[in-house]
Amino acid sequence: MNNWISALAELQTQGTPCVLVTIIEERGSTPRNAGSKMVVSAERIFDTIGGGHLEYKAMEIARELLASGSQQTRLERFSLGASLGQCCGGVNVLLFEPMGRPQAQIAVFGAGHVGRALVPLLASLPCRVRWIDSREAELPPHVPDGVTRIVSEEVVDEVDNLPAGSYCIVMTHNHQLDLELTAAILKRGDFAWFGLIGSRTKRAKFEHRLRDRGFDPALVQRMRCPMGLAEVKGKLPMEIAVSVAAEVIATYNARFGLEGEERRATSEPVAKLMPVSRRSQVS
Repeated sequence: MNNWISALAELQTQGTPCVLVTIIEERGSTPRNAGSKMVVSAERIFDTIGGGHLEYKAMEIARELLASGSQQTRLERFSLGASLGQCCGGVNVLLFEPMGRPQAQIAVFGAGHVGRALVPLLASLPCRVRWIDSREAELPPHVPDGVTRIVSEEVVDEVDNLPAGSYCIVMTHNHQLDLELTAAILKRGDFAWFGLIGSRTKRAKFEHRLRDRGFDPALVQRMRCPMGLAEVKGKLPMEIAVSVAAEVIATYNARFGLEGEERRATSEPVAKLMPVSRRSQVS
């Protein structure tokens, strides 16, 4: 599977983060023409943009993007001379496009009516979902791509298996189980977002019980209950699911575009990366 198209499709299916590297501009003598591509994952590279130090440097930059979790595209200009250890003498401009990294790792505890409405919505987003319940009969035998079905007698223990920075959604059939899950999630404390299904009355009861267990009130305030965007009203399972999914989207997109703005503030304009012959086309 050395062809970049096949590799990219396979990695996308697996949900494996990677970076697509494309030569978008060439000038003078270069190893490969504009349009040549390669795919870089954390462990492998697929296809080639010409080999040598150019390809090594591109691989290094791609893996820096993977390690940082960046979702932003990046342009880099390379002179293929002595400073890069190559003798072609030409110039390449490379485009780096991060691919396949989910916006959120989500754990949904509970396979009731709202859970069954919510999980397909989350699966249609750039997210990876763990769907957890102790009742095998309540979890559909076939789930959408991007969803892992977990049947566990010890549902609370599954909290320990979540990646740091997970989005946690608790909506089980049992209030006591909801409380134990809430305590386990708050005890870890490394979640990106935590929502608990229920009313303000339920929240008040849980806050009282958590305070009796010694939880810091400031930590408990990170719990969203009721959860979901207030603007999306309704009590039907799908209405609640849409409201919760909307809040998840709003949360993971809270910094949408900011990374690019920060980079543009400290980077050369795109036009300066281009050869003189093309700069007039970039305004």
